[in-house]
Amino acid sequence: MADINRVTELYQTFPQQFRSIILSTASADGIPQASYAPFLIDDDKTLYVYVSGLSVHTENLKQTGRASVLLIEDEAETKEIFARRRLTYECVASPLPRDTPQWQTLIDRFEQTFGQVIGLMKGLPDFQLFQLQPQGGQFVIGFGAAYRVNADDLNRLEARRQG
Repeated sequence: MADINRVTELYQTFPQQFRSIILSTASADGIPQASYAPFLIDDDKTLYVYVSGLSVHTENLKQTGRASVLLIEDEAETKEIFARRRLTYECVASPLPRDTPQWQTLIDRFEQTFGQVIGLMKGLPDFQLFQLQPQGGQFVIGFGAAYRVNADDLNRLEARRQG
């Protein structure tokens, strides 16, 4: 088992490698939907996505208020395909209303991060901003090296035990 301080440092910097998340949602009837979305993340691990209302995952987020998020090491970069580094969060999803200071601040951040396309999209009425608040998760760095993300302190990891 790796040193927990080293693993925590890896965990803290892991999301910075990514511009998009794999987003898993389900309909109110339980039909699963896998997708992706560009994202922002805060220091407290709150994630934000700006998604089209025409997408199935947006409707699912509105109906259920739940999502699972996956960040996973690129296949081309991994040494072992069966043990790719990955981070998952189970999240509560909340829409953020337009014309609020929080919405404007986040849209400005999206535009700084992703460029002019956001300037075009923010005028489209179907696009919606969602906050994804992790309720816990898991960080895997290899075989036998899985760590739980503490639900009470998302910056803390705990070794996951077999059995």
